[in-house]
Amino acid sequence: MSKTVTIEPVTRIEGHAKITIQLDDNGKVADSRFHVTEFRGFEKFCVGRSFWEMPGITARICGICPVSHLLASSKAGDMILGVRTPAPAVALRRLMNYGQLVQSHALSFFLLSGPDLILGMDADPSQRNIAGLIAADPDLARAGIGLRAFGQKLIRSLGDRSVHPSWAVPGGVRKSLPTEQRDELLKQLPAMYATVDNALDLMKDILDRFSAEIDAYGEFPSLFMGLVAADGGLEHYDGKLRVIDSDGKVLEDSAAPESYQQLIAEAEQNWSYLKFPYYKPLGPEAGMYRVGPLARLNVCDFAGTPKADRELRQFRHYGGQGKPVTGSFYYHYARLIEILFSLERIEELLADEILIDHHIRSQAGVNQNVGIGVSEAPRGTLFHHYRVDDNGILEAVNLIIATGQNNLAMNKTVKQLAERFISGSKLDQGLLNRVEHGIRVYDPCLSCSTHEAGRMPMQIKLISAKGELLDEIERS
Repeated sequence: MSKTVTIEPVTRIEGHAKITIQLDDNGKVADSRFHVTEFRGFEKFCVGRSFWEMPGITARICGICPVSHLLASSKAGDMILGVRTPAPAVALRRLMNYGQLVQSHALSFFLLSGPDLILGMDADPSQRNIAGLIAADPDLARAGIGLRAFGQKLIRSLGDRSVHPSWAVPGGVRKSLPTEQRDELLKQLPAMYATVDNALDLMKDILDRFSAEIDAYGEFPSLFMGLVAADGGLEHYDGKLRVIDSDGKVLEDSAAPESYQQLIAEAEQNWSYLKFPYYKPLGPEAGMYRVGPLARLNVCDFAGTPKADRELRQFRHYGGQGKPVTGSFYYHYARLIEILFSLERIEELLADEILIDHHIRSQAGVNQNVGIGVSEAPRGTLFHHYRVDDNGILEAVNLIIATGQNNLAMNKTVKQLAERFISGSKLDQGLLNRVEHGIRVYDPCLSCSTHEAGRMPMQIKLISAKGELLDEIERS
């Protein structure tokens, strides 16, 4: 008799979603779906506003990575103005973006996925959360929280607040970094490096402990997409788009971000509010691609900083024979490498005298009716596309969010995990948590401004086709 397993809500992610798993008459997985159950509508209600307002408005899309939308929106505004953003403003924007990468990746690794990775997938659900992690390893939890706090402090030092800073604007930024705050941040860097070094050692132990099941967490061929610098290095703020396949073959190189519509198409399904982008030249199935830390480390030729490059060389051994790393479980490792890279770049920028230059904004009016801004958010490549009239009033808005670009891969991962771990008429928390963790590896940001951390009430029932209750798990 066929049955449906429902996991609702999926916990320790940003936003609201559920997973349904359909079992066939033999208790084997027939199908699965990752449903995003919320709708926000920014693309519609921004129409009619001035493009000058968009950095402040779209930063409200996300409470975890508002800087991503702030910068992508400001870059779209730069294009509408038709100006060259002053070099000091670009340096300051990059600095804030690195601060965001640090705080967001630290949140994902230590606080959202840490309870699974450190306490274990089968740990008591009442303890498998941030409170349980603090009780089990207070030093590790404290260090992770401190690392995130450092990133937030950097954002706050530039934008006056760490959430929804009103700072980057079309043409540049509003203010530079005060010298005393720069010095305070420099003093904290040694402790931040130490935290990341310890986390990298811990991650390698985790990979050993999970070696028997890593291949179930999104291990499959796909394309990968991300920005790369002009020299092929790891890039988060500017650059060109690169797309590679799972063998490392380059399908697109040096593609202008403004040409994204030639590369990306967006499909829809009636069971999820999240769209399903794919690589347009290959179609919805063969065109599935992944973005984010794993993709960025796969598409770049090198990182470009000494410590991150050493780790990147070790990371690439998991791909084998010079091929990309295709297992999504390695997103965790990739995030730590990006934190290390960001700290090195932060150190470089804080020592650069360009930060004290006062030319931080270019002034102009509407010179183009289309603006496209692209940046690398913690979760992947982010596109803001605006069309305005001659007065700068928005006529159309298209936002392609990183999490959406991972949607096909997330659904495939859920099915892969369900096929490995769920069978028959019995459920247990450890198996279901593994399915949930298949979503956490991507660190999805669904609504971003509202998210669940820790313990939520959840009831899961296994019902037969005749309506019989076969099994039930309840969490109060």
